[in-house]
Amino acid sequence: MDNITRKIADLLQLPTRSVENTLELLKEGCTIPFIARYRKERTGSLDEVQIAAISDFNNKLTELEARKTTILKTITEQGKLTPELEKRIRECEDAEILEDIYLPYKPKRRTKAQVAREQGLEPLATLICLGRESDPMAAAKRFVKGDVKTAADAIKGAQYIIAEMVSEDEKARQTVRRSFEREATICSKVVKEKADNEEAAKYRDYFDWKEPLKRCPSHRLLAMKRGEAEGILRISISTDDGDCLFRLRRSRVNGKGPCARLMEEAVDDSYKRLIEPSIENEFAARSKEKADEEAIKVFAENLRQLLMSAPLGQKRVMGVDPGFRTGCKVVCLDQQGNLLHYEAIFPHQPVSKTREAAAAVERLVELYGVEAIAIGNGTASRETSAFIKSIKFIHNVKQFVVSEDGASVYSASKIAREEFPDKDVTVRGAVSIARRLMDPLAELVKIDPKSIGVGQYQHDVDQSKLKKTLDLTVESCVNTVGVNLNTASQHLLTYVSGLGPTLAKNIVDFRRDNGPFTNRNQLKKVPRLGPVAFQQCAGFLRIPESANPLDNSAVHPESYKIVEKMAKDNGCTVLQLMKDAERRKTIDLKKYVTETIGMPTLNDIMKELEKPGLDPRNQIEEFDFAEGINTVDDLREGMELPGIVTNITNFGVFVDIGVHHDGLIHISQLADRYVSDPNEVVKLHQHVRVRVMEVDRKRNRISLKKISQ
Repeated sequence: MDNITRKIADLLQLPTRSVENTLELLKEGCTIPFIARYRKERTGSLDEVQIAAISDFNNKLTELEARKTTILKTITEQGKLTPELEKRIRECEDAEILEDIYLPYKPKRRTKAQVAREQGLEPLATLICLGRESDPMAAAKRFVKGDVKTAADAIKGAQYIIAEMVSEDEKARQTVRRSFEREATICSKVVKEKADNEEAAKYRDYFDWKEPLKRCPSHRLLAMKRGEAEGILRISISTDDGDCLFRLRRSRVNGKGPCARLMEEAVDDSYKRLIEPSIENEFAARSKEKADEEAIKVFAENLRQLLMSAPLGQKRVMGVDPGFRTGCKVVCLDQQGNLLHYEAIFPHQPVSKTREAAAAVERLVELYGVEAIAIGNGTASRETSAFIKSIKFIHNVKQFVVSEDGASVYSASKIAREEFPDKDVTVRGAVSIARRLMDPLAELVKIDPKSIGVGQYQHDVDQSKLKKTLDLTVESCVNTVGVNLNTASQHLLTYVSGLGPTLAKNIVDFRRDNGPFTNRNQLKKVPRLGPVAFQQCAGFLRIPESANPLDNSAVHPESYKIVEKMAKDNGCTVLQLMKDAERRKTIDLKKYVTETIGMPTLNDIMKELEKPGLDPRNQIEEFDFAEGINTVDDLREGMELPGIVTNITNFGVFVDIGVHHDGLIHISQLADRYVSDPNEVVKLHQHVRVRVMEVDRKRNRISLKKISQ
């Protein structure tokens, strides 16, 4: 068991054997969804979150070990590595402390202290530190030569050396760091020249803002950081300078003589010029990193909920992208999401061809057997919804309002151009709206998650960490639901465990050239899809038309023989076993335990035989906004209205109540009890009932309270 494995096990409070096996599986190239679903015996049934945490900690600790190697090499080359120093470096487990240890040996640009050393002033600095000179100015005269013109110059140079020595001292840095941890304050001020600018108005709350750094929530810190990036705000982080200076002087200055005064000056200079700015930058980076982590976590959870939204399923759908002047773009799709027809109708002002538009909708519903209508939630959404409802002929056709966020991004994307090369962006947008109703997951994976509209400050956080987290979230959702091998798009297949862009394209090309897959084993004929990729992806791909019913389940092909033996022992076929609950009850799972397949996998197999290929997502529900409430001007305090949750943040929940501006339920208004996490109370796209608490018409801000249902 290596050192990193033990550390991870201790940090996450997990069995060392589980951590060791998980790291081995990751090293073998296994994906997180595959390990979580099909290697429970080896991991001790760890879930995706735990496996991802093991992977993250392994990366961090590996980076720390690599940094130690670099530091040891550098100090060794300087001829300054002692056994004691090497021991401290090797045993250090904190990246900040490691850098503190390394600081005196770290190659740096030419500093004032280095210049002073080159001038031969280090012995004078030592004399001042020892405090044994009754007249340091007289001692300094011995060092007047070359560029050192006077004794005062010599003293100043010696103080530069002392200041750098203090700044590189671990204890001194820890003294200041502890002060920042206890008392650091973040302060935001407006740049005076920008105070009256229109773009500065949204940052008005932070024109003169101050609070303890440790109490500053992530959304507020990121808002201030954005204001700073736009040149509107200036942000600083500070602590009690007096307390820090007192502690540093007490640890460095002895007595009250002339040397003591020079030491005090050097310590003060060290703090103000070197230590304090360095620790401020450290805490600015640390607080930003923490805020990023929280924001990314919220974004990922929202994305998961959005991707796992209830699908309508394979129905014939009409998609409507609403508009006033340019009309409503209408498309009709078949059960597989293929475009059958598109046209524009103009039911609203200024064209107002309402009768012709209604006739067109009636004709299309009948001609294409439309079973549901998806209406985008953008401009003219409420008016279009009311128009559709007014058409009596189609009252038996269900209609749903669908989020348009990111539809324009998809419409102009390479993916959309490849799907519909001869259609314009408006048609592609309407198709995306319709497909989102049929299967949100399959459609939304085509769009950059940052454009889907369920995060905050997504452009302000660490982009590499955001992308990694969101990609893992999409991958997790796709593999949790499973993918129809014969209908999935290339983009959807990309996120299947073990595939990626190249193999996804090869699968689609193979499907086009050879027809639909009839069994999972055919995957082995796909170019470049070798045994490892097959192992990783097969269990997440479904083939409803396969002669083997297990091909349409989450049972992995490596376990088919176990199921076949169960059926044989029961004197029936696999299909009969899947359909007959009474037969399954008679199975003694202990008889089928092997060296590689234990009870966790066998229990998963039995659950899958009970409900093969079951979609874990909920059933979709119809929703209607309140009649007569179409704009912010229609709102009155005290009104109770239905709404749909559109975004969840750490500080509250945004809700669409049908007035083109989402209202906010502050976290304190979510329940009649303390709520630490809004996800405890609501989920994305949940239907809720709210009370209007306040309406700020100038800024289009609506404050809401959730009503218990």
